[in-house]
Amino acid sequence: MSVIEKSQSISANEPAKALWISTVAFTLCFAVWTIFAIIGIRIKQDLGLSEAAFGLLVGTPVLTGSLVRIVLGIWTERYGGRLVFTLTMLAAAVATFLLSYAHTYAQMLLAGLGVGLAGGTFAVGIAYVSPFFPAEKQGTALGIFGAGNVGAAITKFAAPFVLLAWGWPAVAQIWAGVLALMAVIFWFTTTDDPAFRHRQQNGRAPKSLAKEFAPLKNLQVWRFSLYYFFAFGGFIALSLWLPRYLVGVYGFNLETAGMVAAAYSIPGSIFRAFGGAVSDKKGARSVMYVMFAVAAVATLILSFPAATSTSTGITPAVFIVVIFGLGFVMSLGKAAVYKHIPAYYPDSVGAVGGVVGMMGGLGGFVLPIAFGYLKDMTGLWSSCFLLLFAIIIVSLVWMHLSVKQIERRSLSAQSVAAT
Repeated sequence: MSVIEKSQSISANEPAKALWISTVAFTLCFAVWTIFAIIGIRIKQDLGLSEAAFGLLVGTPVLTGSLVRIVLGIWTERYGGRLVFTLTMLAAAVATFLLSYAHTYAQMLLAGLGVGLAGGTFAVGIAYVSPFFPAEKQGTALGIFGAGNVGAAITKFAAPFVLLAWGWPAVAQIWAGVLALMAVIFWFTTTDDPAFRHRQQNGRAPKSLAKEFAPLKNLQVWRFSLYYFFAFGGFIALSLWLPRYLVGVYGFNLETAGMVAAAYSIPGSIFRAFGGAVSDKKGARSVMYVMFAVAAVATLILSFPAATSTSTGITPAVFIVVIFGLGFVMSLGKAAVYKHIPAYYPDSVGAVGGVVGMMGGLGGFVLPIAFGYLKDMTGLWSSCFLLLFAIIIVSLVWMHLSVKQIERRSLSAQSVAAT
């Protein structure tokens, strides 16, 4: 019996309302989470930051927003997604507003810790939205919610105009104001999720921390985490790395490179909803196989040197077509990974979803650093794609061996039952 069937108070329109309001809220949270991608450039100029200091500034919200996901996921299970989502948005809005009054690098890093809370709302939303839907529709629902990643493109498109008109503090203040308003709207237009209501109605005490973390002992959780490290972390890393890559390899100007990166992030976000629907219809495992197969071919192609006036290689047109194809299948994979979680761990979506989301976010923090390190070591811009190719192969082999092991166990169980 599903959570929805257990709760007699849920109305017909509640699932749709919860999904769409949560998706809008997460879109705005993601726009705030990536605010340093734009205002960080002006801050770097104003403070005269080194590349390392700039990288830490941009990466701080990504890091903290990833690490906090497991805590927020567990709090969602205990206190309900409506409350945790609202308070997290308000806290992130306050930190973003205070950022506009920061004058030193240390103050900006401290504010960045709070801004990072906005990224943590992903774990809250997953645990909040999934109980509204039966298992056969959860992939689609979570795919739509995850499409809120498109908030990064909103910041990349809109923030430069605000920055040029009124300065970077205005960007922080406006983004904070919009997020605070969304928190109020969210609180007054949504209800508690069915799982939380069911626990409240039956007077069930919250699970102990030991039980909350018990599923994390399963190697399967960390296998899902590796998938998401590539699908989400790799996607975020490429979104951040693309402008530098296009300028360094093909000589694009910064404006053009930035627009290509913004355009890359849009389909890579909105097609996540399509990935969820396909996962519901064809199965998440099939989608994962397709993602890894196509991504392996794409990264292998992109690992070849770029074309120059004196040699043949990957031309800018070929590069853009292949990178967009890679982003497309990564968006499908992001949805497929989260289709697994409520199916395998229906009573621990907060904890498991938080860990998987944390690892994905850490990928977005670690991989750009690794890309730069490989470039410095090898002198090859395309070395970043060789690293992604290696991650894909490890993930694909691990997944395939695990699937075969599950199939063998199933056959053994059927043989025993037949005797």
